[in-house]
Amino acid sequence: MAAPLVVPGRSVTGSGASGRAAARPYLGIGLKVLSALAFTLMSAGVKVLADRFPTGEIVFFRCFIAIAPLLLWLRWQGSVRDAVRTQNLRGHVLRSIIGACGMFAGFAGLSFLPLSDAVAIGYASPILVVVLAAVVLRERVQAYRWAGVSVGFLGVLITLAPHLEFGGSSGGGTTGALFAILAAACSAAATIQVRKLTGTERTGAIVLYFFLFTSLLGLSTLALGWKMPGWSDLALFVVVGVLGGIGQILLTESYRHGDASLVAPFEYTTMLWSVLIGWFVFGQLPTAAIAIGGGIVAAAGVFVVWRERRLAVERAREAAAGGLTAGR
Repeated sequence: MAAPLVVPGRSVTGSGASGRAAARPYLGIGLKVLSALAFTLMSAGVKVLADRFPTGEIVFFRCFIAIAPLLLWLRWQGSVRDAVRTQNLRGHVLRSIIGACGMFAGFAGLSFLPLSDAVAIGYASPILVVVLAAVVLRERVQAYRWAGVSVGFLGVLITLAPHLEFGGSSGGGTTGALFAILAAACSAAATIQVRKLTGTERTGAIVLYFFLFTSLLGLSTLALGWKMPGWSDLALFVVVGVLGGIGQILLTESYRHGDASLVAPFEYTTMLWSVLIGWFVFGQLPTAAIAIGGGIVAAAGVFVVWRERRLAVERAREAAAGGLTAGR
């Protein structure tokens, strides 16, 4: 749960996103909230397009167009050349395949589910990250994290229940829920792969190669039958791609200006944005199960991050006290 949360269509920046020590925490929080809004608006655009266009076509435009704002940002930072360099091309390919599968599944889920429901189910991703970090990366997970995972898992089950047969729904709701949980699992696996990549790769390279490879994977579905978009749909494709790119930049910059433990909980503002957009644009409001389940997962995530921050402060104090003692 300490990792940046992921919703369908996002790429994870990982621990290398901050770049330098936190300097302006309130700016970091503001950028994080804006990134959540950008990604939620992107998901709303995807939901509109999903009713008329194949998922592969949407994936292609979302990633290919997002390359433009990303390159402009890297150029502004003077790091385009660094972003192209890589020591682990195979690792980028694996991360891209996992991420692309999650994007395909997430976009497919949006075609069946209300926006707020898809976002709430996506909150399963950070829970799975903790589990995978313990199993794959052999990270030591403390008891309070496992407690947060257990409570968060209960919240995920509550959000899933209305869309599964035992919750009284079937058909498209069940299909959408399965796609959404698959997307969350892929996002968690992608986060683990990103953590491995950050050992040798820069943030710009991780994001750029993900966009490039996923664009190619989306383009490979052309043979399955794409539809020629009209001018209005083409404009929406562009907006979706630009929002995805801007959201990624805002996300990266948020962790540059604020500590991850302070900024990460504001990811849950995606639920607020999804409820408002779902209400005004699609005329959909979340059910009680989605509101309760999403609230439980968010509370569990905030608790874990709060606990991480408190432990970090305690360790810093102990280190400072040790330094003073040693200097006597």
